[in-house]
Amino acid sequence: MQAPALTKTGSGGKSKNDRLNPDYLEKSRDRSKKMSTRILLADDHKITRQGLRSLLEKQKDMEVIAEAENGRTAVRLTAELAPDIVIMDITMPDLNGVEATKQILSKSPDTKIIALSMHSDALFVTEMLKSGASGYLLKDCAFEELTRAIRAVTDDKTYLSPAISGVVVEDYLHRLATTEFSGPDILTNREKEVVQLMAEGNSTKQIALKLHISGKTVETHRRQIMSKLDIHNVAELTKYAIRKGITSVED
Repeated sequence: MQAPALTKTGSGGKSKNDRLNPDYLEKSRDRSKKMSTRILLADDHKITRQGLRSLLEKQKDMEVIAEAENGRTAVRLTAELAPDIVIMDITMPDLNGVEATKQILSKSPDTKIIALSMHSDALFVTEMLKSGASGYLLKDCAFEELTRAIRAVTDDKTYLSPAISGVVVEDYLHRLATTEFSGPDILTNREKEVVQLMAEGNSTKQIALKLHISGKTVETHRRQIMSKLDIHNVAELTKYAIRKGITSVED
């Protein structure tokens, strides 16, 4: 009696035919995706988001799951999709990257934030790190540096561009020498949101709609902000917002 033919198996005991089966291939892709770092891109420039997506999706261990054109959308999408990493621009309309980072981490503490910004000023760097960002890179960095940062942050490490590391140290030494370690912020997080929206030209009604509060509450915030800052018009408030990194003069 002829012995039955043996089917040669590969890794995992699967036959060659099994490994070529569409269902098996689909399951393999699903397992690979589950192992990928899930990334949300937050930047108000579409061309930047498209470029990053194109490059990141070539990495076998990374997957771009969504894009956000401003901080408020980034907060909402993070709550809905629970990405592992958010690549966060800082100067965005409606809600800047600093305040978006605070809101995201207050609700989704397991999500990691990497700032990717054109700003190397100590103000922007320190505010992002104080808000809980795990990394900070400049937009002129090489793509390989961004992937290194993503992998480092995924491993619960902090990643700073070399140029940014120098900024952080210099700022620390300056604050140490002048004893200017900051106490409590003079404005609340909500008041900072209102400041940004006011500085960007939104009316009381528009601010109320975006923040889901009443117009009366917006006016109360406006009075408190003006009183705290001793500022008496929107022009002065806009200058304050730019100086403090709450908004910018970018389009």
